[in-house]
Amino acid sequence: MSPLELLKGLPLGNLTSQLLVNIYMNEFDQFVKHQLKAKYYVRYADDFIFLSASRPGLEEVLPDIEHFLRLRLNLNLHPDKVSIQTFASGVDFLGWVHFPDHPVLRSATKRRMLRNLADDTFDARVESYRGLLGHGNAHTLATSLR
Repeated sequence: MSPLELLKGLPLGNLTSQLLVNIYMNEFDQFVKHQLKAKYYVRYADDFIFLSASRPGLEEVLPDIEHFLRLRLNLNLHPDKVSIQTFASGVDFLGWVHFPDHPVLRSATKRRMLRNLADDTFDARVESYRGLLGHGNAHTLATSLR
């Protein structure tokens, strides 16, 4: 890895990273709003989803999204993380699989959480996970955390 590659990116979890990613991605947000005119778009840091009633419409804008990110922001979409699917099959976003009427904690998120808690029972971490679990149908798991 070259010294230049080591300087690439932002430290995860750093407070300035959270601010800087929003500043950096603002140009993409404006592109989505004004050029693509996307009706349903959600972004958290560098994770984003588009919702549409039209699969062909999403397939049509995907190359435009890839082109903009690559040329304007020097970013690439991860090939394993791009999918076009029905909402009924669930939207995997930010540790949850979101269905039309309820979110479900992603299995990998639950496994990672339980593994981390087994290694470390730090109160702040437990409270952080309780907060995460409060966003979905995970009451039983949340109450089992001590």
